Order: sequence, then structure tokens, then C-alpha cells
Amino acid sequence: MTDYAEEQRNEIEALMSIYPEELQIVQDSPHFVFQLTVSSSESEEPKDPENENDIDDRVTCVIQFTYAPTYPDEPPLIEIISSEKMDDEQQTKVLDFINEQVQENLGIVMVFTIVSALQEKLTVMVEDAKRLAEEQRIQKEKDDEEAALKKFEGTRVTIESFLAWKAKFDAERKERKRIQEEGVEVDESLFEDMEDLDIDDADDDEDPDWEPDKN
Repeated sequence: MTDYAEEQRNEIEALMSIYPEELQIVQDSPHFVFQLTVSSSESEEPKDPENENDIDDRVTCVIQFTYAPTYPDEPPLIEIISSEKMDDEQQTKVLDFINEQVQENLGIVMVFTIVSALQEKLTVMVEDAKRLAEEQRIQKEKDDEEAALKKFEGTRVTIESFLAWKAKFDAERKERKRIQEEGVEVDESLFEDMEDLDIDDADDDEDPDWEPDKN
């Protein structure tokens, strides 16, 4: 007959030696309830202080385990008590992952296995998030460059259009000026032509003794 209480105590002692700072006993009777703080592994790459995306972005969660009377043959109750840098969707994924680990390890003490697998899972989540952020940053730079190029091309086309318009405008203005100048010449020629007309000079026929009729 399995002594579940003894098996549970042995696991707790082992966990306390492995996680002296991360483990906290909430209660030890009638069944153990304890919490473990689990964090993703820190990146081995050196931090670049000038890169705003290269910061300490480790995620952390506090998992609470409650032993069932017949644990490990019966799964423990597992809850996420708190988390840092994790949204609700990520917490749901973490719980689903933990439950998968529980089902795979029924019948044997499993907390260390679950915590180790969870730490790897969180590390992958962080790396995926960093990769996604980097891809988004690169895409944004690409979009900004394309937008700037389009703006430049648009400005260049506008300048070309303006120069074409100005050339046409100058040509039309020159043509109008030519027409106006030709018009002035034509008007002067009219006066010149008048010299050829047979018009008597009134002064030649004027009687010096003539006076206007005042009646």
C-alpha cells in the first residue's frame, strides 16, 4: 500500500533543497499547499543599453500546488497566483502546458519535472516575443523607409510637374507679349498709313480775316 503522505513529504523536502528561495509553504495539513516562483532563464547574450528592445524581459509566475490526498496518483490542484510580464492569454497557455505535463507524469512525483519544463516554456515564450519584437522593428523601419521614398518620389514628381507647367506658362507669356508688341506695331502702322491719305490741311485754307459766327 502506497504511503502518499510520506511520498509527499519526501518531495517537499527535495523541493526545499532545490528551490530554497523560490518555494514557500502555505500549509502542511491536512495536505501540503505550497507556492513556487518560476522564471524564464536569463538570456546569455550581453545587454545593449542603447537598444530599447534589449532589456531584462524575463517573465515570472508564482505557481501554487495543492496536493490531492492520493497524489501522485491523483493530480494536484495547480493555480497561477501571480505573474509578471504575462497577459491573460499567456497565462492560459501556461496552465494548459502544466496540465499536459501533469497528465504525462501521473503516478510519479512531478513537481520538479513540471517546474523544469515550465521554465523552458517561459524561456521559449520570451525568445519568441523578442524575435517578434525585432521582426516588427525591422518591418517598421522598412515601412518608414518606403513611406519616405514615396514622399520623396511624390515631391520629385511635383517639382517636375511644376517645371513643366512653368515652361509652358513662360512660353505662353512670351507669346502673349509678342502678340501685344505686334499689336502695337500694327496700331502705329495705321497712323503711318494715314499720312498717305489725301486729307486737306485746314490751316492752308484758313482765312485770316474769318471770325466765327457768334449769332
